[in-house]
Amino acid sequence: MEKPLDNAFHRAIPPFRYDIVGSFLRPPAIKEARVRFEQGRISAEALTEIEDKEIAGLVIKQKEVGLKGVTDGEFRRSWWHLDFMWGLDGVEKAASTKGYRFHGAESRAETARLTGKVRFGDHPFLRHFKFLHETAGPGVVARQTIPAPAQFLSELYRPDNLESTRKIYASQEELLMDIAQAYRDAIRAFYALGCRNLQFDDCTWAMFVDKDYWRTRAGADIDGAETVATFARVNNMAIDGHPPDMVLTTHVCRGNFRSTFAASGGYEPIAETLFGKENVDAYYLEYDTDRAGDFSPLRFIRENKLVVLGLVSSKTGELEDKAVIISRIEDAARYVPLDRLCLSPQCGFASTEEGNILTEQQQWGKLGFIREIAGEVWK
Repeated sequence: MEKPLDNAFHRAIPPFRYDIVGSFLRPPAIKEARVRFEQGRISAEALTEIEDKEIAGLVIKQKEVGLKGVTDGEFRRSWWHLDFMWGLDGVEKAASTKGYRFHGAESRAETARLTGKVRFGDHPFLRHFKFLHETAGPGVVARQTIPAPAQFLSELYRPDNLESTRKIYASQEELLMDIAQAYRDAIRAFYALGCRNLQFDDCTWAMFVDKDYWRTRAGADIDGAETVATFARVNNMAIDGHPPDMVLTTHVCRGNFRSTFAASGGYEPIAETLFGKENVDAYYLEYDTDRAGDFSPLRFIRENKLVVLGLVSSKTGELEDKAVIISRIEDAARYVPLDRLCLSPQCGFASTEEGNILTEQQQWGKLGFIREIAGEVWK
């Protein structure tokens, strides 16, 4: 394994050697408050007050475990992606005929549907980030996570949404332009509030690595190569012109709901496009099981990009074998130098408000374990 750079354990900017993806298990106080709010028993202001308190406590815990990049745990969200979409102008919260399908499970049946042209306006996430940034204080980086533009585009093309999408946008090109502009406006707005680390969460790539997807959902009339190119293009259109001192990263996984998954397959089919052409600064990649394949697709990672290896599962509470994790980091370093590798869980602990099936104690144990390994590898 290549010898790391001097002081490689301490990176000044994201991603950090031991890192997170974003979401945390919702504490009981949040879950109870949300139920009471939906029942009309407390006001929106009361709900926000409870969320503020719990997020402030979460930030403290993240600092205590040694994290240099912190999030609000997505405590104010129901979904990792839909809540952001619902906050865009021209988008409404809607019911879908089916939920998202996972291995042995199905989510709630909700979606984001167009009611007009897509724009970024007075988005609630701006207020959410402002609180996180002020609460985090100096010494750590407040990270904002949002679904990738490609993820939004994919949502608008779900079967339930096709009619409304095509009614409002006669051409895909016009839709791509508006999505990209909305995201560019979002990036500028978050930057103005002090955001220097924005993360695009993106499960669209899992559609292209899982052969069953094309047989059961996409259909024979869908051109996979063309769709891959379109997804990469809309992401890059959104990234274009972003402030140079904002670290813009992406997280790619194969689904994360109640400790289940949605897709399987290695990165090889999409590696040349995802790793070779998408203009992010770093990739947070699911790699905790053989469902993600081997590390050879990382040969397409460009020389100035970093990779955060998601080798530790956020779906289970049991700790992995440390020697195995270190060995796998060594394997990955055959394709990407060690000084451009980092370590994290494979996904968040609660991509939806339901959360994965592990305890809060196990959640924090995982993060301590990751820090311990990073201290041994990048010393």
